[in-house]
This record gives sequence, C-alpha cells and structure tokens, in this order.
Amino acid sequence: MLMPWRFVFSISSFRATTLRHFSSTPLANNRISQYLRRASLIDSIRLALRSPNTHQSLLLLLQNPTLDPFVATHAIRSAPSPQSALALFDSFKTLHGFSPNQTLLHAIAKTLAKARRIDELRNLIAAINGGEFNNVARVTSMDLLRWYALAGDLELVLQVWREYRLGANRACTESYNTVMEVYAKKGKNLEAVTVFSRMIDEGANPNSRTFTVLIVHLASFGNVDGAVKVFEMLPRLRVKRTLKQYSVLAEILTRAKQFDLVKTLLDEMKGDGVLPCNSMRLSLNCMRDAGYVVETEELLKDFSPDMRIGNVGIPVDSGDDDDDYDVDGSQVVGNGDQVQLKPWLDPSALATALKDWSPGEVRALEGARFVWTTRLVCKVLRSFKDAETAWKFFCWVAQQPGDFSHDVYTVSRMITILARHGRVELVDQLISKVKREGIMLSFSTVRLMIDFFGYSKKADAALRIFRDVQVFCGPICKDNLVLLYSSLLRTFAKCKRGLDALELLKEMMSFEIYPDIQTCTRLMQYFASEGDLRVVQNLLGIVRQSGIKPDAYMFQILIHAYCKHERAALAMRVFEDMGNSGLVPDMATKELLVKSLWREGKLREAAAVEERCEEINGILPLALPGHVWTVSSADLARVYDIYSRSFSTDDANIQTE
Repeated sequence: MLMPWRFVFSISSFRATTLRHFSSTPLANNRISQYLRRASLIDSIRLALRSPNTHQSLLLLLQNPTLDPFVATHAIRSAPSPQSALALFDSFKTLHGFSPNQTLLHAIAKTLAKARRIDELRNLIAAINGGEFNNVARVTSMDLLRWYALAGDLELVLQVWREYRLGANRACTESYNTVMEVYAKKGKNLEAVTVFSRMIDEGANPNSRTFTVLIVHLASFGNVDGAVKVFEMLPRLRVKRTLKQYSVLAEILTRAKQFDLVKTLLDEMKGDGVLPCNSMRLSLNCMRDAGYVVETEELLKDFSPDMRIGNVGIPVDSGDDDDDYDVDGSQVVGNGDQVQLKPWLDPSALATALKDWSPGEVRALEGARFVWTTRLVCKVLRSFKDAETAWKFFCWVAQQPGDFSHDVYTVSRMITILARHGRVELVDQLISKVKREGIMLSFSTVRLMIDFFGYSKKADAALRIFRDVQVFCGPICKDNLVLLYSSLLRTFAKCKRGLDALELLKEMMSFEIYPDIQTCTRLMQYFASEGDLRVVQNLLGIVRQSGIKPDAYMFQILIHAYCKHERAALAMRVFEDMGNSGLVPDMATKELLVKSLWREGKLREAAAVEERCEEINGILPLALPGHVWTVSSADLARVYDIYSRSFSTDDANIQTE
C-alpha cells in the first residue's frame, strides 16, 4: 500500500495541492502522472463520501477535469455503502457530457445487487440491453447470474440458468459454481450437491472456485473433516489451492482450537507460496495467544501498519477515539478531529500505466515515492501483460531507496512469468540467484515453471529445472514426484517430444514411481494423435501392470483413438472391456463407434453396440467424467462421495432445472 502522499489535508486543500503539483510537473502528460491525478481525485471523492458535508464537498469535485469513467468506477467501488454509491452515480448522471462506460455500469449493477434492489437492477439491465448507453455491450447471461446470485434471488438465478443452458452448447464451469453457491447459501444442501453431480456428468471441468464453494459449504455446515479431505485432494486433482480456501479452513480450525492443524495449514500455505490475507489475522492472534509465538511472529508482522505509508483524511466531529473499519475495507481512524483512509491504489491500473516502461513514466514513478512491499510488488508483477516490462520493473524496484528487497514470494512470481513467456536466459539468472542466496522455492512454483515451459515450448529448460529441483526446493515426497514427472511428461507432449516422454516414463518406473491415470490417459491421447497405436497399446499394458483400473474416460480416449485410425475392431474390444467393468460410453462415443463399425462393414458388431446401449436403463451420459492431465473420474467420485455424504436426504426437495 504505497502512495506518494505523506500528509493529511482537508478535502479542499488535498485536492487543490495534489492537482496543482501534477499540473506543474513537466511529466504531467505521461500515464503514471495521469494515474496519480486519478488516484488523488478518487481519494478526494472517498473522503467526501465520509464527510459530514458530503453534498457540498462533491459539488466541487464533480467539476474536476480529471473526472472520467475510470475515476467514477473506482469511486463507486470504494463507497462506504450501497446507498452512497448509488447517490454518487446519480450525481455523475447530472454532469453535462458525462457518458458511463460498461465497467461503470457493471459496478452500479453490482452495487444494486448487493443492496438487493432488484427492480432497479432489472431496469438498469433493460436500459443497457435497450441501447440507451452508447458503445456498451448487452449484458451476458453470466453477468445476470452473478448479479442475481449476489442479490440472493434464487428464483431469478434458476430462470437465467435455464435460459443460458438452452442457448449454449455447453454451460461454462462458472455457471455451475454460481448456482451451487447460491443453493449452499440458501441452505438447500441437496440441491447444491445435485448441481455438482450435474457438472461432473455433463463434462464441465471443476476449477479452483468449484472446490472453494464445496469447502466453504462443508465447513459452514460443520463438516470440518470433509472440508479438510477435499482440500488435501486438490494437489492430486491438479487444482491450485487458493487463499480463500486457506482462510476458511484456518478460521474454522481456530474456532475448534485445533492449533496443530492450523500450524500444518500455515506450513502448507508457505509451501504453496501463498501470502496470508487480513482475514487470517484473528486466527494468527489466537495461535500466538495459545503459545505458538515463533510460528506466527513473522506472519503477524505483515499485518502491522507500515508507518511509512501516509494517510488521507478529513476533519470530523467524532464522539469517541476508537478506530473503525469502513464498509469498503479501508481503515477509518477517528482521533477526535480526523477520519483517515489508506490511500487508494490499483496495482492493475499502475501496471497498465507502466506497460511501455518509457523513461518519463519511470521518472514519474520514482518521483511518486511509493512504499514498496512484498504484497504490492507481487500484485503489480501479476498485472503486467508481457514479461519484458515485468522484468524491468522487477530489477528497478530492487534498486529503489527504502527497506524493500526481493524475497521468495516476489522471486517466485517473477520466475513463473518468465517461464510462461519462454525467457529461459532470465529464468537461469534468477535460478542462480536462488541457489546463491539459499532461497527455497515452493514445490508449487517449481511445478508451475515446468508446466509453463510446456506452454512456451521450452522442453529442455523444463528438464533442467526438473533435474536440479532438490537444490532449490529441498527433498520431495513420492506423491509430489509423481506430479512433477506428470508435469514434465505433459511438457514433452506439448513440445512434440514423444521419444523423450517414453524415456522419462521408463526412468520414473525404474524408481518404482508409477504414473497416475490422468498421465497415462493423456499420453495415450498424444500418441494416438501421432498415429502410434503400438505405444498406445503399450501404455494400456503399463496401466494394468501398475494396478490402475481404467476409468470410463480412458476407455473413451481409446475408442476415439482407434476409430480415428480406422481400427474399429480394436475400438469394439475396448467397448467390451468397458462393459465388463460395469461402465458405459457417453452418447457421442457410442455414436462414433457405431459409425466406424458401419464404415468398416462390421454391421453385426454395430448392431450389438446399439442393442447393448438400449438395454441400459436411462439415457447415456452427455459426457464422461474425467479430464486429460487433470482429474480422473475416480477422484471426482471421491470428492462427490465426501460432499454428498455430508447432507441428509430428509425433506429433500430438488429444484435444480
């Protein structure tokens, strides 16, 4: 939280002084100066909304030439309440020539949803879709789902979801997440479980937020063990564990006074390279009070106010001296005559302003005297669109006056950006720094590097990282080695290095480290696409040798591979094995198999497939659960079992459409 202002003025003097400073500088027209002018105006509006004389203060600010939709959007998002945000929007509408853009209108829609003002929200949506605002696109079904979900209107959510599913070839994962979350918040537990089941059956790929919804739902229902089990499965599912998941589990375990588990959670959090958030402060304080002083000391320091960062404030007539927090999360400090806010900052907008890294912009940034912290540097790095600018910023910020120095978090962020863009020489420089300074990278960072080198087609660089991993990551358990090998195999496949992939497969098996079902399935798909069915057959033998039971998704991949290469007889044999395992193909796979058999003149076999599928009670699934390189149907079944078992079937009333 860095801002250049180290002083506290009244609204009028703050506005006049700050804008006068920027208008007099020769760099006034570059992007950084524009960002700072906008930031100062946003802060002035934030303060005005908290002023006893809000109306009078805003009248002056609305005449500011810096006011534009960007400022208006962020001012509305920073308002202390939905009512003040809507009043501010009404003020903007009175300005001559002011035209709201899509971002501003969506911010207002979100505000209306939070305030549960459904009629006004629907009127705004109708106005947008009716073309009342120039150059603003129609509202999408996903926008409607999010807003109605935020408003807590289940009936409208389900209505939109029905219409969306009718018009889309396949509903996106986020639509399932949204509906599932609304059901969970409404206490409709079985309906939420049904949506998750439908997501799996229809082939949508569960993502991090899917599992966040599950974990929050399980934890809020009191099933802490179930929430922890799902959380512990995520690395195996190739799903990133998020700060929200850590925060929820830390809170629930702290309430249960299971501090040993909280300590383990914090260790895993560090291993994943995740910085704690403000909502975890209470858990950390409780741990410290319970005697875990050493474990929490460094983390609690991160929450201490940085005295280098100034405040912006307004005079108030306060009846007490207690500190409070405003609705937008900004700290409000009442000291009898001042209300103070931490200055507004948007790392994404700051990174956008720096995208050209011109000398003028860099000089303006230096003149702004930002206070650089690990958290802020990570956020700015994440917001850069290209690796070149991110690297320049990374090197520049290390040379600025102050106490900042790069640590494992900022180095990890930078190194993954470089790997994603294939900047091997710069990755090597950072790896040398890591080794030289004894920085231990997290396992998740190393795995991400190997995965990203696959995207940038740098297989040799990924292999070097893999061979050297224990030097900068420390000892790795067998389960994590399976994941690392899988990532490297995936990278080889992306880089069309099939022979190297086979050699690596032999190597890992010589160490009695066997690939999991996701890895085998993807390799089968890769070699089938290369036309090498002999290797596909060998991989199927490895699966059986390893004791892995083929799932429906693997059978589907095999059937598609054989049919594509006009080997319908082999595909028919897989279909029979599938039936013997108690599994059935999905509709698309069955139709492909029948068509291939007909094309090759195997009419009797085609009729047998049709007859076998007709005997199955119910309709064939739309898709088979499982996803290449990520999650198997068996893992999804385990998650579903944990989730569904947590809720009683009493007075079930499934309403999902």
